[in-house]
Amino acid sequence: MPRPSHCTACGAPIRWTITEARKRLAVDVEPHPDGNTAVSRDGRGTWLSRRPTQELPLAPWEKLHKPHVATCTGRQDDDLMTRCLGVIRLDERRGQDRRPG
Repeated sequence: MPRPSHCTACGAPIRWTITEARKRLAVDVEPHPDGNTAVSRDGRGTWLSRRPTQELPLAPWEKLHKPHVATCTGRQDDDLMTRCLGVIRLDERRGQDRRPG
């Protein structure tokens, strides 16, 4: 069985899965009863993940995990991230009249 990877932000062990949309999703290694991602392995040993629904509930061979982005302690503050992306916060600029005159 492959060993889990580790998050570069917080160092926690993570497991990379492939979603139904064929995207990569990092989940926490240990199952969690409050998780919202069903994780299983296919016949080749690839970790797969999906979101359980009413139409397709959790199968007996799947376990619930939390996506690592929900539990990562090394993430930056969202406010700092928006500033890095060049997003202007309008509430800071309201009330400033920039028109000459």
